[in-house]
Amino acid sequence: MRRVSPLPPPGPLRTLAYATLVNTVGAGLWLAGGALYLTRDVGLSATSVGAGLTVAGLVGLTASVPLGALADRWDPRTLRAVLQVGQAVAALAYLLVGSFPAFLAVAVPEALLAAGNLAVRAALVAAVGGPDGRVHAFATLRAVANLGITVGTALAGIALAVDTHRAYQVLIVGNAATYLLSAALLLRLPPQPVADAGRAAASGATDGPLTTTGTRRGPAPLRDGWFLAVSGVSAVLGTHVTALVLVVPLWTVDRAGAPPPVVSAVLLANTVLTVLLAVRLSRGAERAAPAARKLRRAGLVLAAATPLYAVTGVLPVLPAVVLLLVATAVWTVGDLWHGAAGAGLAYDLAPPGAIGAYQGADGLLAGLAQALGRGLLTLLVLGGGPVGWLVLGGVFAAAGLAAPALTRRAVANRPAPASRPAGVPG
Repeated sequence: MRRVSPLPPPGPLRTLAYATLVNTVGAGLWLAGGALYLTRDVGLSATSVGAGLTVAGLVGLTASVPLGALADRWDPRTLRAVLQVGQAVAALAYLLVGSFPAFLAVAVPEALLAAGNLAVRAALVAAVGGPDGRVHAFATLRAVANLGITVGTALAGIALAVDTHRAYQVLIVGNAATYLLSAALLLRLPPQPVADAGRAAASGATDGPLTTTGTRRGPAPLRDGWFLAVSGVSAVLGTHVTALVLVVPLWTVDRAGAPPPVVSAVLLANTVLTVLLAVRLSRGAERAAPAARKLRRAGLVLAAATPLYAVTGVLPVLPAVVLLLVATAVWTVGDLWHGAAGAGLAYDLAPPGAIGAYQGADGLLAGLAQALGRGLLTLLVLGGGPVGWLVLGGVFAAAGLAAPALTRRAVANRPAPASRPAGVPG
């Protein structure tokens, strides 16, 4: 009988899924209520909150590569649990915020922990899933995360409806509690062994170039040009997330003329399809070459959805609403193909002993693209109208079409390991 639940069968991946579910319930609480707490309860202006989050997000990206590299040397399970305890402390610190400087003093460390945690999480997923199951594990956890965020957002609605200082305090404490519970669940996983190459990098005994001190440097993702090129293409395609959660809602109400509840229906359609299809559409992306072909398909499918969104701006309301849902379904397929393909490429193009560091570099580029994309996509689509959607589609198609050739170059320039770590198949 076919499984309906997004939770995997009993085992380490299920434990990791429970930890993800709990963690993302808290994320949903804060995503839905954080900005309103800071503006309505603390009294900050919306502009200062937006500016503070932008600064914190950009600073936070600097932690991606260092903490990802640390996960190559230490047990990523324990490291992620420690980071989540730190995130719980940062979440509780929002109770003390009363001014913009205090807000920045909390938001910046929180962003550093969050960005680093994403890289460590990717290393932990690779360790739990193994070379042949890590993309499947990534897709499974993505489905679970969407479910958790939906639950958290719904729970946050209670606090937002009450709209009192005490209600917002409960929301913040609830978010912090989910970090602690998630950390406790992570510690139920068996310790994850560090690959031999990771130990070598820690001791300076890798085959990398000699440093001025006579030791050898491990693989450095920020000096791996072809990897960065592939990751950069994936990051450009990854701006579809910003388009869906920022541009599409504004377009739906302002250009398509649909009532605001339609925005919830559009985002709910994306969530439901993600929970149902994430694992199925991730198949075949474990290795670089097929993952690159899937990334090409993702770019073309995302490009195909843009004219559908564009047309909704000139249709009557009812047909526009129907077409918005159809376009979102097409968009979600491209979204899921991109997620699986991007993960497969970032994993398979990384040296075995530097999975975490390379995931950190991949996350760094993705974060930069998201940060820049908020302003650029809003200007392009909402300012350019239907033509803006078509230009965006052309960018997505070009990025997708470039992926296979760039991946072939990245594979061709990948150095062959002197010895393969134990447990990693050829």
